[in-house]
This record gives sequence, structure tokens and C-alpha cells, in this order.
Amino acid sequence: MNWTIPGTTLTAPREDAEQIESQFQSMFLAGGIVLSQVTSITGLDAYMIQNWVKRGFLTKPIQKRYTLRQLCRILNINMLRGILPMERICGMLSYINGNLDDESDDIIDDSKLYFIFVKLAAHARDMDTPAQWQQAMHEVMDDYVEPFPGARERIAKVLRIMVIAWLASRMAQEAERLLDAL
Repeated sequence: MNWTIPGTTLTAPREDAEQIESQFQSMFLAGGIVLSQVTSITGLDAYMIQNWVKRGFLTKPIQKRYTLRQLCRILNINMLRGILPMERICGMLSYINGNLDDESDDIIDDSKLYFIFVKLAAHARDMDTPAQWQQAMHEVMDDYVEPFPGARERIAKVLRIMVIAWLASRMAQEAERLLDAL
């Protein structure tokens, strides 16, 4: 069954969540994407993305080209902004990555965080118990190397919040759709 890839306007089979990372990486073979491509992928207006750069939510594009890491930061914010206030989203991202406009202090690359999230989101329906959540988290974070003790736990907390917020947003959208149909 097709789903909209979180934070994007793109659709893909939910079963292909494991391949989404390689599909995204292929978009960056030429060295980055321009703002019009970012807006097409995200459905966001250009001025909003530029405003996020000005406000320090992500690093500035280099020669007007966005990296995969920057795109994934935008996607992380975009998928959560419908349910969480921007200050809370930025606070959560700062919890794991320090200063948002400085990538040198990150404990996880934003693209890695996003693609782990996508894998979890694809299987969110199957994670009803804490044990199921822990097993899924272990599987998707298996190759993550902690830069310091406790980093993995910080990321796990943020990912859990992200999945719950994303699910809440989807449920709110469905409620709106049902209300509109009355």
C-alpha cells in the first residue's frame, strides 16, 4: 500500500521504507538540490524554508544548493510542525544536535535521524508495546556508534516523540477529513 513519505509530497509503497534512503541519496549525486526542488519535495513555500535558514533552524545552503542533511532537517521539521509548536520542535532537535545552525556538534546526522524515523513510521502500527518499540529501535539503530555514553538513549527518546507526534498529526488529519464529510 502506498503512503506519503513523512514530511514530503512523495509517495511510495510502505513496504519500501528500507529503500527510501537510497532513493533520496540518488537525488544528490550532482552535489545538492536547489530551493525549487526542495519546495517540490516538501510542499513548502520557498519563503518558509528561507525563513527557517534565517532563524537558524538549519545551516545555509552552499552556492544555493541544499545537502541531503539539510533536506532531512527540513523534512523532520515539516512533518512535526502540524502538531508541535516550532519552539518545541527546535528544542527537541537541539536536545540531540545542539546548535541547529552548526552541524559540528550533532550526535546524529539529520539524514540518519530522518531515515531511521521513516523506518519506524512505516512499522508504527506494529509497535503497541514497550517491548515491540525497543525491538524496533534496536533494529534501526544497530549500526549507530555513540559519540559519548547516553547518546543512543537521547536519540531513542526523540525518535519516540517524533513517531507519536507524527501519528497524532495523521489522526488529526483523518478527523478533519471525516468532519468535512459530515
